[in-house]
Amino acid sequence: MKIHQLLKGFMVLAGALSINLVHAQNYPSAKTISLIVPYPAGGPSDFFARKVQPDAAAKLGQTMIIENVGGAGGAIGMGKVINAPADGYTLSLGSPMELVLAPMAIQGVKYKSEDFKLVAQFATTNTVLAVRNTLNVKTVDELLALARKNTEKPLSYGSVGPGSLYHLIGEKFSQLTKVQMLHVPYKGIAPLLSDLMGGQIDMAFLPLAGSIPATLADGKIQGLAVTSKTPHQLFKQYPAMAAMKGLESMDFDIWAGVQVHKNTPENVVNALNKAFYASAEAPETRKALESSGNVVLPPRTPAELSRIYQNEIERYRAIAKSINLQPQ
Repeated sequence: MKIHQLLKGFMVLAGALSINLVHAQNYPSAKTISLIVPYPAGGPSDFFARKVQPDAAAKLGQTMIIENVGGAGGAIGMGKVINAPADGYTLSLGSPMELVLAPMAIQGVKYKSEDFKLVAQFATTNTVLAVRNTLNVKTVDELLALARKNTEKPLSYGSVGPGSLYHLIGEKFSQLTKVQMLHVPYKGIAPLLSDLMGGQIDMAFLPLAGSIPATLADGKIQGLAVTSKTPHQLFKQYPAMAAMKGLESMDFDIWAGVQVHKNTPENVVNALNKAFYASAEAPETRKALESSGNVVLPPRTPAELSRIYQNEIERYRAIAKSINLQPQ
């Protein structure tokens, strides 16, 4: 290659870097921010996004739209974030399921957990074991008795895809109880919940967030227990599964937060961090999150979130290893 061609290439690269630096310094400029929800509308992730988006957009002084991009256990939506420029205009409303578990469980996933940076972690909740009403069971013991009686037809349980936390919890439950179950994957909580209410599947582990508490309260599905060591403070009618003999390791929670590409500039990360935590702390938003079963987490700096995220990666990888999760 000739010298002038090399110089031309370097000049183009330097120009691109200069433009990116200007954009980062002026963040956010007159450009729409996309908040990717990696599931169809109507599920808990969508609920979180629609609660925090208005105040976060107002704080940033910029238009922010929500994009529902479902499929592959949330991996398709997260892939869209990774493939977009690392400029803070394409974000994800994600959880450990898409960030940590999907890359381990789905062969076609091209990103790694470490490709993302956590800019806000604002709520956490437990999951509840729920069954279709026509199953006619009220307790975990009754469910297990039914499952052991009908060995020729295993009970089915739904999840939002292979490698999702709800899949792992189901497999852990099957492993601990020595009860065979049929896994039925869905693209999101909304279609899963529809089939559970309609009796197409027998059971599911669901997050106590979004529309799930109201669905339980309306009697459309039957809750049996929560995956924790103590009952949930807002749903004390459900016993703690991890307090039951033989199920002590059934202690799972799940958090929701906002992520960006790991190469996003520091000042952009700081701006997003402040905006989303301000949104979560807003009285109406906080009330909406807490009344639906979530514990709102205190604001944390990007440096603190970096340490938390690394710990969460290690935690969920250990859970996957405990059930010998294999890529599909």
